[in-house]
Amino acid sequence: MDRAELVELLTPSGLALLDSVAAGTPSELVSTVTRLRAEGHPAALVSAVLGQARLRARASRKFGPFAERMLFTQAGLEQATRLRVAALHAGRFASAGLTRVVDLGCGIGGDALALASLDIAVTAVEIDEVTAAIASYNLAPFPSSSVVHADARDVDIDGFDAVYADPARRSAGHSETTRVTDPDEYTPSLDLLWEIAGRKPVGIKLGPGFDRSRIPDDVEAQWVSVDGDVVELGLWTGVLAREGVRRSALVVSDAGAAEMVSDGDSEDEHVRPIGSYLYEPNGAVIRARLIGDLARRTGAGILSERIAYLTSDELVATPFAQAFRVIADLPLDEKTIKKELRTRRVGVLEVKKRGADIDPAVFRRKMSLSGPESATIVLTRVAGRHRALLVERVPSDETSVRDS
Repeated sequence: MDRAELVELLTPSGLALLDSVAAGTPSELVSTVTRLRAEGHPAALVSAVLGQARLRARASRKFGPFAERMLFTQAGLEQATRLRVAALHAGRFASAGLTRVVDLGCGIGGDALALASLDIAVTAVEIDEVTAAIASYNLAPFPSSSVVHADARDVDIDGFDAVYADPARRSAGHSETTRVTDPDEYTPSLDLLWEIAGRKPVGIKLGPGFDRSRIPDDVEAQWVSVDGDVVELGLWTGVLAREGVRRSALVVSDAGAAEMVSDGDSEDEHVRPIGSYLYEPNGAVIRARLIGDLARRTGAGILSERIAYLTSDELVATPFAQAFRVIADLPLDEKTIKKELRTRRVGVLEVKKRGADIDPAVFRRKMSLSGPESATIVLTRVAGRHRALLVERVPSDETSVRDS
């Protein structure tokens, strides 16, 4: 969407037209385009309306029913914080008694929405004009919010209690952007944000793969997983950081939120023989390097050095890992595995791997799968030796011996 299309969309008739259109299937979209053009609507407006309808449909995963009354850009939606996570961000500011916050690099306004919903006076700053206009629309219901179209480097932060920043990790613009891989090219820059952190409490949203060696020792680093995917790394300074917490893994799902915290990287447990159960730690736990703490919570040991799998003889329910029941422990030999799968009449195979240089798709083809059954196989190392573990997923609601 360019500036002219947005101007046309942001009219009473344009917004009314948008609210009357659903995303639909490709064939339904063709019919919708034909109908709207026949009604005399300009081609540019029809394009903008249908583009927004598609984005709203996609945005429901992040914003739920709120997406039905929001506007988006493609790049802005991709980078936007999920509403459940944004609410947790905002809660930090509210709990710390911070009432005036500037959001540097607000995008379409996801985090600013959460801040404003808690009656925090938030000034959202966005360098891209179209994105800033869309953020203004999304924040319009909140009188405590405002949007500034500006470069974050030019914003005077002296009048604010705290700063939240989501540095742009993609090239400038609101569509067809490319990923920026060098943290020194983020905007606003990390150097600027660290300088601000010397004067104000700061929260910074980064990608979960951010180089850990660049995380200062005196900040809280929280890796966040939503529905099994690690979505961000949050760095928190000053009163926004919790006392004694330097590493945390937050796991958010439909069941709620659970968190592991520590004052630093946890010490690994010892390697132990394969037990009756295998645990695959959540990615946030792995990123936070809290696998050792998780092992102690579940009474488990490590499957092999530098392999992020745990094993135990007891089944322990935990929100921080997926448990599997071990059915067979096989050598990582294609003929042996193929024979085992044929005996079990496996036609659908989920392949997981860690510490094994194997392409799962290629491996699956080589197995010549045929049959009505499905199975999961884990290609990994057990006590340093390559093995293939045939396992079955344990449902999260299965009764456990003890809860972690």
